[in-house]
Amino acid sequence: MKMLRLFDVTRALLATTFCFSSACFAPAPLIAAETKAAAAAEPYFYTQPLFEAGRDGYRCYRIPAIAVAPKGAILAAAAGRFNGHGDWSNTDLMLRRSTDAGQTWDEQQVLVNDGVNTVDNPCFIVDAKNGEVHLMYQVAYQRAYLKTSRDDGATWSAPHEITSAFDEFRTRDGYEWQVIAMGPGHGITLKTGRLVVPVWLATDKRHRPSISTTVYSDDRGETWHAGDVIVATTDETPNPSETELVELSDGRVLANVRNESKRHRRLFSTSADGAKGWSKPEFQEALYEPICMGGNATLVDDAGKTTALLYSYPNSGPGTGPTGKEGNRERRNLSVRLSGDDGKTWSVPRVVDAGPSGYSDLAVDPDGTVYLFYEAKSLEPKGPFIPATLTLVRFNRAWLDQEEQK
Repeated sequence: MKMLRLFDVTRALLATTFCFSSACFAPAPLIAAETKAAAAAEPYFYTQPLFEAGRDGYRCYRIPAIAVAPKGAILAAAAGRFNGHGDWSNTDLMLRRSTDAGQTWDEQQVLVNDGVNTVDNPCFIVDAKNGEVHLMYQVAYQRAYLKTSRDDGATWSAPHEITSAFDEFRTRDGYEWQVIAMGPGHGITLKTGRLVVPVWLATDKRHRPSISTTVYSDDRGETWHAGDVIVATTDETPNPSETELVELSDGRVLANVRNESKRHRRLFSTSADGAKGWSKPEFQEALYEPICMGGNATLVDDAGKTTALLYSYPNSGPGTGPTGKEGNRERRNLSVRLSGDDGKTWSVPRVVDAGPSGYSDLAVDPDGTVYLFYEAKSLEPKGPFIPATLTLVRFNRAWLDQEEQK
């Protein structure tokens, strides 16, 4: 573990205007500008495990999701898998919560249990303007639900079923899905107040062929509707699935899409409102696709305008490991990259974990602290990647910029 001593002192004192996605609030008076500037200039990096395989009887934990709640609590969700590591395992939705910027955490709790069914794909939506955090998830890949917290994740509402939004893909588009899933990770709140969540659907229980799309709400999460398809399965874009969203500096929504193309590159598409009129998806030569979910987040100014994009992923290109039956590379070498021009160009990868590493999610705190929550290590070093831990890393922009200065 590594953390500069300045971090704890400054972090405890620091309070400034909090901008997450497009919503902002001021939780406390501003500190002196020079103190904030000094803190921002000092790089820091700290790591800690949050969920460990075998704890509380779970074979492993997968599918990390992280969020900064409206009043500053840090929420970490995961899928606790009882009898295996596969997607259809007996799975509960787990939660941990921190009220001191991720330094200490409440004990893990089961947030959702549905008997032997799979409860998975946690996806946070932070609506800071409304003081709410929503958590969307699926049960048995057939039903979608939303739980809401109005006290920074301390308590949660009863589940509200929203499967009707996914049924629109059948009635409107004739897409007879057999599998639905969201995120995972998080959705976003646009400057307009619209809540948008990336989702994917498949016509076979093997999770392919598939499409990537969104569901959205214009009434603060009360009702949800189906967006247009972002990417569908074609010869060129096979099996698009887990997608992450960010709001760009001009208000457009960027979708960063996992896919199984032999080009092994991420797909990008944009929409003016996160629901309709998605642009033709384009492969991004700069972003390698190991066929794995990745994390996305934005750095924003005090007005809520996006100043930079963050992307985390296993940067496991050719030569870093074997190729699986679906063409996926070994999941390792988790890295973070930054873009200051809405995703047109990207910084060199900053390695977070050179070892086995998989899914990841990102969130950003008021003072610019980045929270990276990811699948780490492996229970079977010579077998399939089964995370031994879900690990949280905290760092700032200065730590990222160190790599650029080399």
